Amino acid sequence: MELKRCTKCVMPETWESIKFDKKGLCDICRNIEVKKQKIDWGKRRQEFIRLLNEYKGKGAYDCIIPFSGGKDSTFTVWKMVKEFNVKPLVVSFDHGFYRPKTLVNRMRTLEKLGVDFLSFKPNWQVVKKLMMEALKRKGDFCWHCHTGIFAYPMQIAVKFKIPLIIWGEPSAEYGGYYSYEEKEEVDERMFNRFINLGINAEDMYNMIKGITLRDLEPFRYPSLEELRAIKCRSVCLGSYVPWDVKNHVKIIKKELGWQEDEVEGVPPGYNYEKIECMFTGVRDYLKYIKRGIGRTAHLASIDVRNDRLTRKEALKLMNKYDGLRPASLDVFLKYLGISEDEFIRIALTHQVAPYKHDLKKTKKGKQLWDQKLWEVKR
Repeated sequence: MELKRCTKCVMPETWESIKFDKKGLCDICRNIEVKKQKIDWGKRRQEFIRLLNEYKGKGAYDCIIPFSGGKDSTFTVWKMVKEFNVKPLVVSFDHGFYRPKTLVNRMRTLEKLGVDFLSFKPNWQVVKKLMMEALKRKGDFCWHCHTGIFAYPMQIAVKFKIPLIIWGEPSAEYGGYYSYEEKEEVDERMFNRFINLGINAEDMYNMIKGITLRDLEPFRYPSLEELRAIKCRSVCLGSYVPWDVKNHVKIIKKELGWQEDEVEGVPPGYNYEKIECMFTGVRDYLKYIKRGIGRTAHLASIDVRNDRLTRKEALKLMNKYDGLRPASLDVFLKYLGISEDEFIRIALTHQVAPYKHDLKKTKKGKQLWDQKLWEVKR
């Protein structure tokens, strides 16, 4: 059965939160139309400058910028330091699977921009249990990453009394939970709405034997009382500055020497996307088994919305690259201590109707150049 897809891009009906209007256009495409046609970006920029002026020079740091070393967070740090002249505390939640080139990119960026940096890496034995539990319950092993990346910088804001947090792209760029007509607050509502998979740290405590609430502290979103005490604001740079990924990549390559890398299941020309994580390919493979969509459909759809690809070209790329069985799955299975049959069995229990995955059509993807460098005993 063919999935219903947006009449402009190639996003399918199984994509989370997607809706189609009477013309068959998805809400993400409509969001981009709002971005291009209705937003006064000059006015938004001035609003942002006024917001920054409320916080600049009031403490040791003007703001916190969450940072992975990928394209979006790298551009955000560059933009905030070089154009908006802030002194940030750059904060990284290390999910445990950073690739070698990303680590080099991170250090180069931090040193060239001359910023203070704080990185945190959680207990691997706890992470392994969280990955397995999230995989079983939600078909997504990245719970520790989702929650840590969003919760930990907020915890640092509370601990160091730094009330302004600046994130990168708004979710309206890629999804339908929010519209460009609203300026997103990266707050508890967003965290619980679609970041934490509907599971908070206290839930995990009750789900997994052998871990404590203290073990789960890095994944706990601060309370409203804690955040109100510092008068916290947590916003997206992309709500005030129009987001253009390909242009941003050109800037960070020129200004910071940022380097691209190959990613599993992604065509040539997109080697800037999700280069940070060893298991991007595994996560995309899971999405394909569950929803019939891979990263290529997502990336090609972005280019269709920005008039860089035709829908026909996007479909061709999608059909060629999405759904490949990633070579990194071998490493992933070793790390979690499960078989491929068990992995597939779990994934199939999370399929989203009307998609039905056909394992017989699965083709193998090629191994990334650095995979042998990550195959360590854990």
